[in-house]
Amino acid sequence: MAVTIDRTTSDEHAPSPPARLSLTPGTAPGLLDGSWWPRSRDLSRELPALAARLDHSWGRVTHVTVNPAFWPVIPRKVPVAGHTVHVGWFSNEQDPHKLLVFSYTADRLDLLIIPPETGPAAAARLMSAAATPGSLLTASRLMEDERAADDATESRGQDPSVRRR
Repeated sequence: MAVTIDRTTSDEHAPSPPARLSLTPGTAPGLLDGSWWPRSRDLSRELPALAARLDHSWGRVTHVTVNPAFWPVIPRKVPVAGHTVHVGWFSNEQDPHKLLVFSYTADRLDLLIIPPETGPAAAARLMSAAATPGSLLTASRLMEDERAADDATESRGQDPSVRRR
């Protein structure tokens, strides 16, 4: 997949609605620290709301990294209420369903990225699973489990006289 890097920083985007975010309560170590459910695949539009929300509750966001698998354009910098968030990407080294968020004061958060097209019920299940303290499930494993559960639900809903090939 070709990655497009947007080298511009622009304030022309309309304000985004508040970020849909779920964080793990407490300090129990796990593979994920919560989840983020963006409304689109436009990082320039989505990151300001996420960073603004985390700035208040976790510490000023300075840098994020993504896997470019699901992001058509990756900006190098995103302006956020009074500061800039730097954006990096890793193709092979980072789980495609995970966002890494860095701060000077609070170290790092590993967040499951729930695809924007995910339905509300599935997103709620994923947000809950990603925020489970001490969970050892990876972001991709959570997404695979949700797809498998969705496939099982669909197959149970089919007419038994119709056979799948």
